[in-house]
Amino acid sequence: MKFRVERDALADGVAWVARSLPARPPVPVLGGVLLDAGTGSNDQSLTVSGFDYEVSARVEIDASIGAADRALVSGRLLADITKSLPPHPVDVSVDGARATITCGSARFSLPTMPVEDYPKLPDMPQLAGSVAPDVFALAVTQTAVAAGKDDTLPMLTGIRLEIEGSKLTMAATDRFRMAVRELEWQPGDASLSTAVLVPARTLAEAAKTLTGKDPVQLALAEGDGMLGLSGNGRQTTTRLLDAEFPKYRQLLPTEHSSAAVLEVAPMVEAIKRVSLVADRAAQVRLEFNEGSLRLSAGGDDEGSAEEQLPCELDGEPLVIAFNPGYLLDGLNSLHTDRAHLSFTTPSRPALARPVSGDDLPGESSGYLHLLMPVRLPG
Repeated sequence: MKFRVERDALADGVAWVARSLPARPPVPVLGGVLLDAGTGSNDQSLTVSGFDYEVSARVEIDASIGAADRALVSGRLLADITKSLPPHPVDVSVDGARATITCGSARFSLPTMPVEDYPKLPDMPQLAGSVAPDVFALAVTQTAVAAGKDDTLPMLTGIRLEIEGSKLTMAATDRFRMAVRELEWQPGDASLSTAVLVPARTLAEAAKTLTGKDPVQLALAEGDGMLGLSGNGRQTTTRLLDAEFPKYRQLLPTEHSSAAVLEVAPMVEAIKRVSLVADRAAQVRLEFNEGSLRLSAGGDDEGSAEEQLPCELDGEPLVIAFNPGYLLDGLNSLHTDRAHLSFTTPSRPALARPVSGDDLPGESSGYLHLLMPVRLPG
């Protein structure tokens, strides 16, 4: 095998594929990336692929092919090498059990692994629909922040995708907060109605990299338990989570007794300051009154802090407390200058929604973030 390729294109492609590889592969070949030079449908392109039976990633790169063939090399080592290369074209050749990488005055030699031991990459499932890449990336970012990290509770580590014709809904929760985003998309079949649970980490990684002007295409094979994503010359597939997602809609408050509109940036900075004195059982107390919000944390033993901010309050005054980290995540995920917070009682979930320039308080761009309060000290 022999080919020449641009350094940046190779480094970007290898880094993207290597990101999906397992940190501790059960067998060595699953930690490899497959370099396919000119043996596929396009004889003047290099395909870089990775697959660990759960997640696959594949990217096509323009290349000048001298000798077509396939080779398997360590993914993380190749990623480290390619990102360190000088800004010159990269020549790669494979002779027997060694791959040689030459770029400018730099030359690397690394062992190959047996291609015949590598699993066959899955085909892309049937197209379900497409969505603009910036809309998709924002929606995934907004929901993934609320997904759980505990693998012993797999139903909480995913993002639920609900498809109802031209409406796509994403939802995630870790029991302490929940994020829901609705958006319009272009379905392949207007009558499609389904719901699947996708690993949040995989979906978030794909959303960050499937950027560009091409729409992100979602492909679905429910029978095989697989979701496919493609765009910008890249393809990835992931196994769906076989777990029951909580019935989240019944957790969303349908009415409120108090609501406040406030500026996000000053509140984020104030939370960061007052939470410096919060202890391990961290909480920031929010005291809403007509025209003002008082934030406070800590106590006599460990130091205390408070700060006053203006806000618009509609309803009864209220004192409520939240974990500062979760509160910051929720406010930052709104991606807007102003937030609408609605409450029922200090012990029940609160809702945060973005307020754009054209919105009335409480109306949003299809996004809401639910936060469980923490118990106020007796």
